[in-house]
Amino acid sequence: MAKKTKTREITIIESQGAFSLFKKSGTSKEDYDFSGILALRQLLSNEKARILHTIKTQKPGSIYELAKKLGRSFKSVNDDIKLLERFGFIELIEEKTKKRIRHKPEIIVDTITINVKI
Repeated sequence: MAKKTKTREITIIESQGAFSLFKKSGTSKEDYDFSGILALRQLLSNEKARILHTIKTQKPGSIYELAKKLGRSFKSVNDDIKLLERFGFIELIEEKTKKRIRHKPEIIVDTITINVKI
């Protein structure tokens, strides 16, 4: 079962002329592993927004089904899904079929808050 929906908070901190991203809740910079605003922009791209919207409204049963609904290749959607999962926006639920295990994507956040500290 997916976790209860929640708010994901990202804090951007300016330090010595560069932006660093930190996750709230006492975790370290390594949890995000990106170097600035460009990476955040890639995380919140239109394609990722389409993925989140499709998961929310159409509830695909697998990553493959999601790729078909989006009209994109499985590999590109899978890469995007892994990034969204890593940052805690979605969760992949393992479901067993006859011979395979499929991963059903589910959204686990309902709000993303971005703070910029200068």
